[in-house]
Amino acid sequence: MYQPAHFREDRLDVQHALVRAHPLGLLISNGTDGLTANPIPFVLDATHGPLGTLRCHVARANPQWKALQDAGDCLVVFQGPDAYVTPSWYKTKKETGKVVPTWNFAIVQAWGRAKVIQDTAWLRANVEAVTRQHESARPVPWEVSDAPADYIDVMLRGIVGVEIEIARIEGKWKASQNRPDADRVGVYRGLKVEHSDGMAALVAERGGIATNGDGR
Repeated sequence: MYQPAHFREDRLDVQHALVRAHPLGLLISNGTDGLTANPIPFVLDATHGPLGTLRCHVARANPQWKALQDAGDCLVVFQGPDAYVTPSWYKTKKETGKVVPTWNFAIVQAWGRAKVIQDTAWLRANVEAVTRQHESARPVPWEVSDAPADYIDVMLRGIVGVEIEIARIEGKWKASQNRPDADRVGVYRGLKVEHSDGMAALVAERGGIATNGDGR
Protein backbone atom coordinates (compact mmCIF):
# COMPACT_ATOMS: atom_id res chain seq x y z
CA MET A 1 0.00 0.00 0.00
CA TYR A 2 1.30 3.46 -0.89
CA GLN A 3 2.26 5.01 2.46
CA PRO A 4 3.19 8.71 2.74
CA ALA A 5 4.67 9.15 6.21
CA HIS A 6 2.02 11.60 7.44
CA PHE A 7 -0.81 9.11 6.75
CA ARG A 8 0.88 5.99 8.10
CA GLU A 9 -0.62 4.33 11.21
CA ASP A 10 1.64 1.70 12.78
CA ARG A 11 0.06 1.37 16.22
CA LEU A 12 -1.28 -2.16 16.45
CA ASP A 13 -4.01 -1.27 18.95
CA VAL A 14 -5.33 1.42 16.62
CA GLN A 15 -5.26 -0.96 13.66
CA HIS A 16 -7.06 -3.62 15.68
CA ALA A 17 -9.68 -1.11 16.82
CA LEU A 18 -10.58 -0.34 13.20
CA VAL A 19 -10.84 -4.05 12.38
CA ARG A 20 -13.21 -4.55 15.30
CA ALA A 21 -15.28 -1.50 14.40
CA HIS A 22 -15.47 -2.49 10.71
CA PRO A 23 -15.20 -6.30 10.71
CA LEU A 24 -16.50 -6.89 7.18
CA GLY A 25 -13.17 -7.53 5.48
CA LEU A 26 -12.46 -8.02 1.80
CA LEU A 27 -10.73 -11.41 1.59
CA ILE A 28 -8.42 -11.49 -1.44
CA SER A 29 -6.64 -14.60 -2.69
CA ASN A 30 -4.96 -15.82 -5.86
CA GLY A 31 -5.67 -19.25 -7.28
CA THR A 32 -5.68 -21.14 -10.58
CA ASP A 33 -8.60 -18.99 -11.75
CA GLY A 34 -6.82 -15.76 -10.86
CA LEU A 35 -7.61 -13.21 -8.18
CA THR A 36 -10.73 -13.69 -6.06
CA ALA A 37 -12.22 -11.25 -3.56
CA ASN A 38 -15.17 -11.76 -1.21
CA PRO A 39 -16.55 -9.56 1.60
CA ILE A 40 -16.52 -11.70 4.75
CA PRO A 41 -17.24 -10.82 8.42
CA PHE A 42 -14.18 -11.55 10.57
CA VAL A 43 -13.44 -12.00 14.24
CA LEU A 44 -10.07 -10.73 15.47
CA ASP A 45 -8.22 -12.61 18.23
CA ALA A 46 -5.49 -10.22 19.39
CA THR A 47 -4.07 -12.82 21.80
CA HIS A 48 -3.11 -15.37 19.14
CA GLY A 49 0.16 -14.51 17.37
CA PRO A 50 2.33 -11.38 17.62
CA LEU A 51 0.01 -9.38 15.34
CA GLY A 52 -3.24 -11.21 16.04
CA THR A 53 -5.30 -13.79 14.16
CA LEU A 54 -8.33 -13.34 11.93
CA ARG A 55 -11.06 -15.97 11.84
CA CYS A 56 -14.08 -16.33 9.58
CA HIS A 57 -16.18 -18.86 7.74
CA VAL A 58 -17.30 -19.02 4.12
CA ALA A 59 -20.00 -20.99 2.34
CA ARG A 60 -18.86 -24.44 1.31
CA ALA A 61 -20.19 -23.59 -2.15
CA ASN A 62 -17.76 -20.65 -2.33
CA PRO A 63 -14.70 -21.91 -4.26
CA GLN A 64 -12.39 -19.42 -2.58
CA TRP A 65 -11.72 -21.75 0.34
CA LYS A 66 -10.25 -24.30 -2.08
CA ALA A 67 -7.97 -21.64 -3.54
CA LEU A 68 -6.90 -20.72 -0.01
CA GLN A 69 -6.25 -24.36 0.76
CA ASP A 70 -3.97 -24.64 -2.27
CA ALA A 71 -2.21 -21.26 -2.20
CA GLY A 72 -2.58 -20.12 1.40
CA ASP A 73 -1.31 -16.55 1.12
CA CYS A 74 -4.02 -13.93 1.22
CA LEU A 75 -4.80 -10.29 1.97
CA VAL A 76 -7.72 -8.94 3.99
CA VAL A 77 -8.73 -5.29 3.64
CA PHE A 78 -10.79 -3.51 6.31
CA GLN A 79 -12.31 -0.19 5.27
CA GLY A 80 -13.11 2.40 7.93
CA PRO A 81 -14.77 5.82 7.51
CA ASP A 82 -14.25 7.58 4.19
CA ALA A 83 -15.47 10.79 2.56
CA TYR A 84 -14.97 12.99 -0.48
CA VAL A 85 -13.22 16.29 0.31
CA THR A 86 -14.11 19.31 -1.83
CA PRO A 87 -11.56 22.11 -2.35
CA SER A 88 -14.37 24.51 -1.45
CA TRP A 89 -13.76 23.70 2.22
CA TYR A 90 -10.15 24.91 2.12
CA LYS A 91 -9.20 28.42 3.18
CA THR A 92 -6.32 28.03 0.72
CA LYS A 93 -8.85 28.07 -2.14
CA LYS A 94 -9.66 31.72 -1.41
CA GLU A 95 -6.00 32.61 -0.95
CA THR A 96 -4.33 30.97 -3.94
CA GLY A 97 -6.84 28.77 -5.74
CA LYS A 98 -4.15 26.07 -5.84
CA VAL A 99 -6.27 23.22 -4.49
CA VAL A 100 -7.78 20.02 -5.86
CA PRO A 101 -10.35 17.50 -4.59
CA THR A 102 -9.27 14.45 -2.63
CA TRP A 103 -10.68 11.55 -0.65
CA ASN A 104 -10.12 10.90 3.04
CA PHE A 105 -10.23 7.39 4.47
CA ALA A 106 -9.00 5.00 7.13
CA ILE A 107 -7.99 1.50 6.11
CA VAL A 108 -6.18 -1.57 7.44
CA GLN A 109 -4.61 -4.26 5.30
CA ALA A 110 -3.58 -7.59 6.83
CA TRP A 111 -1.51 -10.30 5.12
CA GLY A 112 -1.11 -13.90 6.19
CA ARG A 113 -1.32 -17.57 5.28
CA ALA A 114 -4.80 -19.00 5.50
CA LYS A 115 -5.56 -22.27 7.26
CA VAL A 116 -8.74 -23.99 6.09
CA ILE A 117 -10.68 -25.67 8.91
CA GLN A 118 -13.58 -28.12 8.67
CA ASP A 119 -13.78 -29.19 12.30
CA THR A 120 -17.39 -28.89 13.50
CA ALA A 121 -16.47 -27.71 17.00
CA TRP A 122 -14.24 -24.95 15.59
CA LEU A 123 -16.94 -23.87 13.16
CA ARG A 124 -19.59 -23.66 15.85
CA ALA A 125 -17.25 -21.69 18.13
CA ASN A 126 -16.55 -19.25 15.30
CA VAL A 127 -20.24 -18.81 14.46
CA GLU A 128 -20.91 -18.16 18.15
CA ALA A 129 -18.05 -15.64 18.30
CA VAL A 130 -19.34 -13.75 15.24
CA THR A 131 -22.84 -13.77 16.71
CA ARG A 132 -21.69 -12.44 20.09
CA GLN A 133 -19.68 -9.72 18.37
CA HIS A 134 -22.80 -8.29 16.75
CA GLU A 135 -25.57 -9.31 19.14
CA SER A 136 -24.14 -8.63 22.59
CA ALA A 137 -25.14 -4.95 22.65
CA ARG A 138 -28.76 -5.63 21.62
CA PRO A 139 -31.51 -5.49 24.26
CA VAL A 140 -32.36 -9.15 23.63
CA PRO A 141 -29.32 -10.77 21.96
CA TRP A 142 -29.95 -13.67 19.63
CA GLU A 143 -27.83 -16.73 20.39
CA VAL A 144 -26.95 -19.71 18.24
CA SER A 145 -28.64 -21.95 20.80
CA ASP A 146 -31.94 -20.17 20.09
CA ALA A 147 -32.21 -22.13 16.82
CA PRO A 148 -33.03 -25.86 16.75
CA ALA A 149 -29.92 -27.99 17.23
CA ASP A 150 -30.56 -30.12 14.12
CA TYR A 151 -30.95 -26.96 12.01
CA ILE A 152 -27.63 -25.57 13.28
CA ASP A 153 -25.96 -28.90 12.49
CA VAL A 154 -27.17 -28.63 8.89
CA MET A 155 -25.98 -25.03 8.64
CA LEU A 156 -22.53 -25.95 9.98
CA ARG A 157 -22.15 -28.61 7.31
CA GLY A 158 -22.62 -25.87 4.73
CA ILE A 159 -19.64 -23.73 5.79
CA VAL A 160 -15.85 -23.94 5.95
CA GLY A 161 -13.64 -22.11 8.44
CA VAL A 162 -10.65 -19.92 7.63
CA GLU A 163 -7.99 -18.85 10.14
CA ILE A 164 -5.30 -16.33 9.22
CA GLU A 165 -2.47 -15.55 11.61
CA ILE A 166 -1.44 -12.04 10.62
CA ALA A 167 2.12 -11.94 9.29
CA ARG A 168 2.05 -8.26 8.26
CA ILE A 169 -0.38 -5.45 8.90
CA GLU A 170 -0.52 -1.85 7.70
CA GLY A 171 -2.78 1.05 8.55
CA LYS A 172 -3.38 4.25 6.63
CA TRP A 173 -5.37 7.15 8.07
CA LYS A 174 -5.72 9.85 5.38
CA ALA A 175 -7.49 12.59 7.32
CA SER A 176 -6.21 15.90 5.92
CA GLN A 177 -3.04 15.79 8.05
CA ASN A 178 -1.10 17.25 5.09
CA ARG A 179 -3.23 20.41 4.94
CA PRO A 180 -2.67 23.71 6.81
CA ASP A 181 -4.57 24.17 10.07
CA ALA A 182 -7.23 26.43 8.55
CA ASP A 183 -7.90 23.94 5.76
CA ARG A 184 -8.31 21.10 8.27
CA VAL A 185 -10.85 23.16 10.20
CA GLY A 186 -12.72 23.78 6.97
CA VAL A 187 -12.74 20.08 6.16
CA TYR A 188 -13.99 19.24 9.65
CA ARG A 189 -16.84 21.76 9.41
CA GLY A 190 -17.77 20.64 5.90
CA LEU A 191 -17.89 16.98 6.89
CA LYS A 192 -20.08 17.79 9.89
CA VAL A 193 -22.52 19.66 7.65
CA GLU A 194 -22.66 16.68 5.31
CA HIS A 195 -23.11 14.29 8.26
CA SER A 196 -19.86 12.43 7.63
CA ASP A 197 -19.36 12.29 11.37
CA GLY A 198 -16.96 9.34 11.39
CA MET A 199 -14.47 11.04 9.09
CA ALA A 200 -15.03 14.43 10.76
CA ALA A 201 -14.01 12.85 14.06
CA LEU A 202 -10.83 11.45 12.49
CA VAL A 203 -9.94 14.83 10.95
CA ALA A 204 -10.41 16.45 14.36
CA GLU A 205 -8.37 13.77 16.13
CA ARG A 206 -5.50 13.76 13.64
CA GLY A 207 -5.51 17.53 13.18
CA GLY A 208 -5.78 18.56 16.81
CA ILE A 209 -9.11 20.33 16.23
CA ALA A 210 -11.25 21.15 19.26
CA THR A 211 -14.74 19.77 18.64
CA ASN A 212 -16.76 22.35 20.57
CA GLY A 213 -19.27 22.81 17.80
CA ASP A 214 -17.51 25.28 15.49
CA GLY A 215 -14.21 23.48 14.92
CA ARG A 216 -12.07 26.09 16.69
